[in-house]
Amino acid sequence: MIWRDAGDWERFRTLWHDDGRMSATWTQSPVDQFIASSRKAMAAGMSAMHFLGGQTIDLAGDRAVSQVKMTISVRGKLEGVVCDIVSSGRFYDFLERRSERWGLVFRQPIYEKDRADPIDSSARLSLDRTLLESFPEGYRHLAYFQTKLGFAVKTDLPGATGATLDALYARGAAWLAGTNVFTDA
Repeated sequence: MIWRDAGDWERFRTLWHDDGRMSATWTQSPVDQFIASSRKAMAAGMSAMHFLGGQTIDLAGDRAVSQVKMTISVRGKLEGVVCDIVSSGRFYDFLERRSERWGLVFRQPIYEKDRADPIDSSARLSLDRTLLESFPEGYRHLAYFQTKLGFAVKTDLPGATGATLDALYARGAAWLAGTNVFTDA
């Protein structure tokens, strides 16, 4: 994520296999499309910073599932008030070794909690409650912001608990057992 946040797209691309896919609130796409969209957004002044923490890796032969604690931080206007929007969770990555090279096959963030804080502590932030509550708790402020910018936000991504998270874990276990879990990706 350091290379992505810095706009070092050539190095960022080296982390992925050619058929790699990215899933996030605003995109579910092949890696090259994700990079092109990210470049365009960055050129238009959009930016997100990712902070990474501890990592675990489950390894089974030439396949692995990695989990990395992460925080996504975005600064922008929410209903006219400049805010920091912060979403915390984990990156859940499917990796594979092909021709002696490890690479990402699929990245799915798990969104555990988020918040929006005005930069000016005296500012009053008033959000549309109906719109805010239409998004999952783990990324509702981030989704609200992205929706106001015109993005179509996916509303069934994994959160801290629930059936979607359980399905992701089952997919990870099947991946490690050698099953091709990406026939529908």
